[in-house]
Amino acid sequence: FTTINARRPAGAEPIAMWSIPPGDAQVYDMLQRADTVGVFQVESRAQMATLPRLKPATFYDLVVEVALIRPGPIVGQMVHPYLDRRAGRAEVVYPHPSLEPILKRTLGVPLFQEQLLRMAMTAAGFTGGQAEELRRAMGFKRSEKRMRAIEGQLRDGMARNGITGEAADTVVRSITSFALYGFPESHSASFALIVYASAYLKAHYPGAFYAALLNNQPMGFYHPATLVKDAQRHGVRFAPVDVQRSDWACGIEEDGAVRLGLKCVNGLRRQVGQAIEAVASSQ
Repeated sequence: FTTINARRPAGAEPIAMWSIPPGDAQVYDMLQRADTVGVFQVESRAQMATLPRLKPATFYDLVVEVALIRPGPIVGQMVHPYLDRRAGRAEVVYPHPSLEPILKRTLGVPLFQEQLLRMAMTAAGFTGGQAEELRRAMGFKRSEKRMRAIEGQLRDGMARNGITGEAADTVVRSITSFALYGFPESHSASFALIVYASAYLKAHYPGAFYAALLNNQPMGFYHPATLVKDAQRHGVRFAPVDVQRSDWACGIEEDGAVRLGLKCVNGLRRQVGQAIEAVASSQ
C-alpha cells in the first residue's frame, strides 16, 4: 500500500485494506482462472487445482475456499462432496434433518469449527460444558486422545436422539477429523479478506504487488525468479540492479517499471547495500 500510495496523484484517496472495493469482477475472474501466484493463501498447487472447480464469485466463496483445502475437510471427506454439490452434480443432503439449519449455507457439508460444535449440541445433546470440552480438544494442541473419548459421548448422545448407523458415522467422522486441523469460520473469513485484497492488488497494481513480494522474500511458495516471470506475463517490466539508481529495496520507476533493489544481489549485506543507497541518493 505504501508503494502504491506514494505514486498516486496529489489529493487522490489513498488505497488501504478498508477502501478496496468489494465484488471486483477482474479479481474473481483471476481467481477462477487460478492466476494466483503470489496471492495470499491460494497460491499452493492444491488451491490452484480447486479454484477453477469452485469458481468463487462472492466473498463467502473465498471463505469456503480457504477452509476447504485443509487437513480436516480433506480427511473428513468433505472436499469432493462440497464441489459436486456446488456444481449441481450431486444433491444437497444432510446427515440428519435437524442439522439442516446448521449446514445449509455450506451445502450440507460441515467445514467450520462453529458448525461442528452446533452439530454436537443439536445431534448429540451436548451441553455448553461438553461443547467447550470439544472446542478445546479441537483447539491449538489438538488432542486425538481427548477426541477419541469425546467420540464415545457423541455416539451415546446421538443414539439417545435416534441417530445411528451411517448418519451417526458421518457426524462423528466430520467432528473427529477436525482434531487434525479445522478452521473457525471467523479465522477463514479474516484469511479470505487478505486473499481478496492481495488479489485486488495483483489485478490492478501489479508492479507494486510484485515489488512488495520481492522485498519480503523468503515467503510463499515461489522463488523470486518465478515471481519475476509471472509478473512479466502480466505486463510488468523490470529494470536491472543499478548501483547508481537502485535502492536497497525494489521500487517503482517513473515509467512504471520495477527497479530491482540492491537486496537482490547475492551475498550483499544489508548494511553495505544501504550505505551504497545513501551515497547514490546524496549525489
